[in-house]
Amino acid sequence: MSLKAYQTTQKANESSSQTEYRLFTEVTRALMEAKGLAKLDKKVHDALHWNRQLWSTLATDCAVEGNMLPKQLRASIISLSIWVGKYSSQVARGEEDIQSLIDINKNIMEGLSAQAQNNVTEAPTETPPSSGHNYSV
Repeated sequence: MSLKAYQTTQKANESSSQTEYRLFTEVTRALMEAKGLAKLDKKVHDALHWNRQLWSTLATDCAVEGNMLPKQLRASIISLSIWVGKYSSQVARGEEDIQSLIDINKNIMEGLSAQAQNNVTEAPTETPPSSGHNYSV
């Protein structure tokens, strides 16, 4: 199987937390690559825009009726999204450093990682049927 096909299959089988973690990883990597570049550099503005889009999408999802997250968590995510938007404008103008955006994203990634660990720990352990094959990774 080609690498592209494997990546497509992997993305199709990941949980929503894994998808969110992957997105935060990609966006945060772009922010880190933009750190230290001139404020007018296209990479800075592309990374800031992508980060804003991510946070805006999260806020929109939290505002939708039927979202299963606790109300207080949803409110916190919406508040963070508003802050990210305002702070990103300050970064784009050269008034603030991009590092705070990187730090916020890393904190969210830590929470998503801990959530994934809890889900693995709480999941019932099932023993797959033996096929007689010994597959090792």
